[in-house]
Amino acid sequence: MYENKEKQQTALLVAVDTGEFDVQRSVDELEELAKSAGAVVKGRVIQRKERPDPATLMGAGRLEEVAEFVRANEIDLVIFDHELAPAQQKNLENALDVAVIDRTTLILDIFAQRAKTSEGRLQVELAQLKYRLPRLSGLGTSLSRLGGGIGTRGPGESKLESDRRHIRRRIHSLEEELKELEKRRGLLRQRRKKDDVISVAIVGYTNVGKSTLLNTLTDAGVLAKDMLFATLDPTSRALTLPDGRKVMLIDTVGLVSRLPHQLVQAFHSTLEEAVDADLILNVCDVSSPEFDQQLEVTTGLLRELGAENVPVLTVLNKCDKLPELPMTLNKSTAAISAKTGMGLEKLLEKIVLNLPETHRHLHLLIPYDKSGLIGEIRQSGKVYTEEYREDGTFLDANVDLKICHRIQDYILLNEE
Repeated sequence: MYENKEKQQTALLVAVDTGEFDVQRSVDELEELAKSAGAVVKGRVIQRKERPDPATLMGAGRLEEVAEFVRANEIDLVIFDHELAPAQQKNLENALDVAVIDRTTLILDIFAQRAKTSEGRLQVELAQLKYRLPRLSGLGTSLSRLGGGIGTRGPGESKLESDRRHIRRRIHSLEEELKELEKRRGLLRQRRKKDDVISVAIVGYTNVGKSTLLNTLTDAGVLAKDMLFATLDPTSRALTLPDGRKVMLIDTVGLVSRLPHQLVQAFHSTLEEAVDADLILNVCDVSSPEFDQQLEVTTGLLRELGAENVPVLTVLNKCDKLPELPMTLNKSTAAISAKTGMGLEKLLEKIVLNLPETHRHLHLLIPYDKSGLIGEIRQSGKVYTEEYREDGTFLDANVDLKICHRIQDYILLNEE
């Protein structure tokens, strides 16, 4: 629906360094975002400035240098690594005579390209309309400059040029639709809880290998590309653990640093899967120089969502790219390569260790006249060994706690 079939746009990245955050790292990420949206990045400009200019963010001299670069290199699009006020965007476009968008618009555009489910598309449209509503003044000029490229995908030009009342009505309608979908999602989660379905949510920074991990463990066939936000919609797949338990493995939307608040709000229902999970796999790219910061971003967002009480297993992915690991492994940390399969057995064992106890590992001697119990044990747990003995069937098994009271008399306490 939102595929970009036009020629690739050339882009210039611009940032003002006030010392508030690591601007170099942020612009590196902005470049990855721009590439994910389909742009060809031709350069970057960073100005060190104590306070951003309220009218144009940059100083007049540096702004003229940017304008010259735009003209000389036939730049189609200038992307600012800051959220621009409507007046700033208008002033910058007048000064540069080219389309100008900000980091938030760029992320929204990528979301519009990646959303596949009806809920994902509704969330994208709602976030875009809310963000663009106060920016409607003069937006017609922006859209004509963009010519249908990055920053215009999603609701479409006609909707954005409609009067404010129409857009507010559309926002209200989208919110109502999403509330209904959220109710349904909530009911599904309640049903899973009632049916004792164990859920494990995969969270983490975008492009760290979450979808590759899901594909490797479950053969889910989710798009896994080396680009930011390759996966947007949540995917759920069943996974059988070494102890025989079946869990629901859920892949969630990737995160980036300085993720705009309205985007966190827009995808709150998707991320709620993590809040209601029995275990969170926080996947990190351990080979990335920004490994620590990425871990911080994910941990901070989980706290914001209210998931601080859910057990977390930190998964250090892409460890095959390092000569040695930067941290010691323990019960709550696993080192893997989702691509090569290295360390996946250990990861599964640690998932078992970190999940709430639902089964007990027991040695049993089931009398032959109670052999119907064996089928129940096998169905809800796992039988490792089965031997026929004189006085009954010996089992080495992982038994569901819900039926333990019924096999209490057949537990062997001293069996090796």
